[in-house]
Amino acid sequence: MGDGSDPSMRQLRLLLVLAEELHFGRAAERLYISQPALSRQLRRLEEQWGVALLERSTRRVRLTAAGEALLPRVRAAVGAAEALREAVREQERALSGRAVLGCYVTALPVIRALVERVGERHPGLETALREVDFAEQFGALLDGRVDAVLCYGPAPPGVQSLRLATEPVVACLTDRHRLADRGSVTLGELAQVPVVGLSSAVPEGWRAFWAADPRPDGTPVAYTAHTAATFEGSLAAVARGAGLRLVSASCRELFPRPGIRYVDVLDAPPCTALLAWATARRDAPGVVALRRAAGELAARAAEGGPDARWWETAAGGTGGGTA
Repeated sequence: MGDGSDPSMRQLRLLLVLAEELHFGRAAERLYISQPALSRQLRRLEEQWGVALLERSTRRVRLTAAGEALLPRVRAAVGAAEALREAVREQERALSGRAVLGCYVTALPVIRALVERVGERHPGLETALREVDFAEQFGALLDGRVDAVLCYGPAPPGVQSLRLATEPVVACLTDRHRLADRGSVTLGELAQVPVVGLSSAVPEGWRAFWAADPRPDGTPVAYTAHTAATFEGSLAAVARGAGLRLVSASCRELFPRPGIRYVDVLDAPPCTALLAWATARRDAPGVVALRRAAGELAARAAEGGPDARWWETAAGGTGGGTA
């Protein structure tokens, strides 16, 4: 008796190829898998169904009577799955309208890759870019000005997200600061340097994360009187020596500026790059298209290994949340 579980489409496709070849070596070569892996998958299928499908010997393989009887139904099931997949593709291609993507820097290669991917999947859907700063990025989601935002977490309530990548956090200091030429620092060493204040429109949890407030020993952070709403505005305050900003490590390459230095922070938690959207609009066509495209590109970039620099790949992008 079988175990009652349903076979996967992959197992059924493996059976069809083997039925055509009647040779494990040739079938495995066609399927780009090893012979042992092919054999294990088909034995698992037999266990699931509780039916012997194959007669194996050292010289040949052939279908049992049960295998021959079931083969037309297997072929029909695989054909139905392929037809369903094509119908889904047709629906994707038929999707039309406009998806608005919020981001802080619109010229990054990763944003171009995301827009191109949406266009490949949904030729009738226009993807428009809207620049948003970190003071308005989540508000723009919640009030519908944008469908999704490329940003950094954490996301506030009412916003869902897809993790694209993680990267270290570094300190942005004026080049005149005594720590500016250090290779690395700790949060404890930065305790006496105030953090450039951000606009009250920035969610509290996001502000706290990007200030490491409170610090690991429980000490609250001191802020400057600034109410910066843009990344460039906060960099200008840093360059004048008003305070520091904690930022993503990719800012070293994305935002080199005279008068500032980026220094590694050994004990700062890593930050997470996200594609974010309003929970209430997760099934809107534009949101779905952006979510799927970003997920595919993130998975592809992840295959490059943990050291892949996400802002130069198709894994994510610097959005309004660029710290």
